[in-house]
Amino acid sequence: MPADIIDHISREIDLSELEKSEFRSILSEVSLHKKELLIKPGQTVQNEYFVVEGCLRAYYLDEQGNKHIIQFAIEDWWISDFEAFFTNQPSKLYVEAIEDSKLLSLNRTLLEELYHRIPKFERFFRLKTTGAFVSLRKRILSSLEKSNKERYLDFCETYPEIEKRVQNYHIANYLGMKPESLSRIRKDLA
Repeated sequence: MPADIIDHISREIDLSELEKSEFRSILSEVSLHKKELLIKPGQTVQNEYFVVEGCLRAYYLDEQGNKHIIQFAIEDWWISDFEAFFTNQPSKLYVEAIEDSKLLSLNRTLLEELYHRIPKFERFFRLKTTGAFVSLRKRILSSLEKSNKERYLDFCETYPEIEKRVQNYHIANYLGMKPESLSRIRKDLA
């Protein structure tokens, strides 16, 4: 089911009809086909993206050419190379559609102008950024403290929709394990 960005925002802040309309006016629609890249390393990242439909992944390529998945995003989630977006540095990540996807693009300059006109949007995005920070910290601590099996079970419990839609080798990569290890874990759990 397509995600509605106004419903998404209204879970955190109350908006008048005029504020909803003004927010919608600064959004742009983006469509991607499966395997199409939204962001590549070296690009300037001026936008963050809300997923209306589809599934994407953000990943880093190391010097040996190995992919390291940083984030998945499905309906009702945000994705970008946030380091590049917030620091105005060139992107280090790829953001790729795993499925055909429909997104809403939010330009940083227009967002900053919106913050001045309607400050409650700044509160909304602060809450989103704080939530993302907490999730990242949990992921780091999990990788330090938990076994592969525990991390996989946590992933399935926390992200059941992603687990159903993403290939096992992508999940293994995200969790920092070999696909064979994940296969053994899944076999043991079956």
